[in-house]
Formats: sequence, structure tokens, C-alpha cells
Amino acid sequence: MAGVVGIVGTGLVGAAAGYLLALTPGVREVVLTDLDTARATSEAADIAHAAAFGSTALVRAGGYADLAGADVVVITAGVSLKPGQTRLDLLATNARIVSGIIERVLAVAPEAVLLFATNPVDVMPALAVRRFGLPPGRAIGTGCALDSARFRDRLARQFGVAPQSMHAYVLGEHGDSEVLHWSGVHVAAMPLARFAEQVGAPITPALQARISKEVRSSAYRIKEGKGVSNFGIGGCIARLTQALVNGEQTIFTVSTFMEEALGVPDTCISLPHVLGARGASASMMPPLDAVETVALRHSATVIREAIGAALAG
Repeated sequence: MAGVVGIVGTGLVGAAAGYLLALTPGVREVVLTDLDTARATSEAADIAHAAAFGSTALVRAGGYADLAGADVVVITAGVSLKPGQTRLDLLATNARIVSGIIERVLAVAPEAVLLFATNPVDVMPALAVRRFGLPPGRAIGTGCALDSARFRDRLARQFGVAPQSMHAYVLGEHGDSEVLHWSGVHVAAMPLARFAEQVGAPITPALQARISKEVRSSAYRIKEGKGVSNFGIGGCIARLTQALVNGEQTIFTVSTFMEEALGVPDTCISLPHVLGARGASASMMPPLDAVETVALRHSATVIREAIGAALAG
């Protein structure tokens, strides 16, 4: 890939992603696009000035025509969560906004990988596949990649190790039905329960419940204090894009459209995928215990229903 990345939507999430992308290895150029052209121009200038301290990436504003030749186009545009809303409450408005964006992006960058951060993020890849015929591997939702990072961070703090030493994933919806894959957590080449016993901090049901609640409610708690969650998702976007533009073949839990998952047809849940220069691989289903299987099937059903509503709208 040439390392050219477009961002559609220069609100707080798009701006955070733009800044971090300007510092991301392998990213040579970042193009910011927004209906508010003055906002896009100002954000591009501000990011370029900051990036000049440690990056040679070109950061500029542009229209859709300037996305021609982009390797990855990140879509963050849409209305944001308000207090008391869930991500699925944004469905009708954001599905309409994102459908228009997809059409305009593909008109100038038909070979680009589309990376969606607009909520409900698990629905947007399905729109690209079902309405516009994009291959599933080139329509990627950030999905539970950020939730997985939050899970690892919380476990790392609990057990006093670096997050990078924790192998833990969140699966399913990026939202209230997400599934923390407790049965698959490993650290130091052993299951978490065994590691926890060896360090004298055994896992209890109460601890699991508390950590699960904290991970699942992270974004809501952040929004209560500052009104928006932007740096976490900005970092997530930058890391996923780095894997794409550099052909890393790194595994992340992102969402892509699937014809079937656990018996649920036409859904789009986060599962492990390999990210590389061609986009995302087919999803991989890890071993699940009985409780996780039921929960993930429910999550897949929630997203399937949301996709159906979006396509009917």
C-alpha cells in the first residue's frame, strides 16, 4: 500500500484519529474530509503542526475527489451518543448518513478498504456489503477491538502485568450485548485462572462480574465525565490502519459481514480476523463455553435485527 489514508468526519473522533494516524508508521498521507470544510481545514492544519515534531506525513484537508487513490478510508461521521442512549439508538440517522458517504467514497476510491467507526459500528459494514457489493474483507468495523483493549487493560491492572502480556478478547456487538471471552484469556502461556492462582490472586465470580461491568460500561462512564470518548477509538483506528497499510497480518477482533454465525444468518459481529494489505480475513470462531455460546448467539441476533432495520430504512 502507498500509505494514503482518508478520514470522513472531523469531529472529536475524526480529529483524534487524524492526529494519531499522522504519527503512525507506514502512513504517508492523511486527507481529512467533512461537510464543514472550515473545520476540516483547521483540524488538518492543527494536526500537521503537531505532527511536524515527529513525523513526515502530509496532513491536508480535501473533498471526496481528494480521496482518490486512498488505501484506507476511515468513516467517523454521524451523530454521537447522548446520555441515556445506546449505540443502536443511532441506527436510522447514521445508517442514512453512512450510506451516502460509502457511495461517494467508492465513486473515487473503489479499491479502498473502508474502516467504520460510526455507531452502531457493527451495522455499517453490512450496509457496504449488501447495498454496494463491497467484499466483506474490505468493509471493516472497529467492532470490539477497543473493548478488547479495555479488557486487557483492566486485567493487567488487576494482576500487575503489562496489557501486552494479556491475551484477551471481547466478541460480538460493540455495545451492550458484547461478550467477554473469559474462557479464552491466557497469560504467560497458561489460562488466566491458573496464572491468577500462581500469583496469589484467584479469580472469583464477583471479580469477573465487576470487571465485565467495568469493561462494558467504559464508554458510558467516560461520556458522563467529558461528553465524548475519542482518544480510545482514535488509538484503535490508528492501530487497525497501521496493520492494514503495512500488511502486518495481525489479529484483531473487528466486525465484518458474515452469512452465518452460530446459526444466525446475515450478521456482523466481532470475531478474530487477520488484518493485512487486502483487508480482513474471514472471521475465526474461538472455542466458547456454554454460557459464552448462548451470549454470542444472542449478540449476533441483536445485530442481525439491526442490520435488517437499516436495510429496510
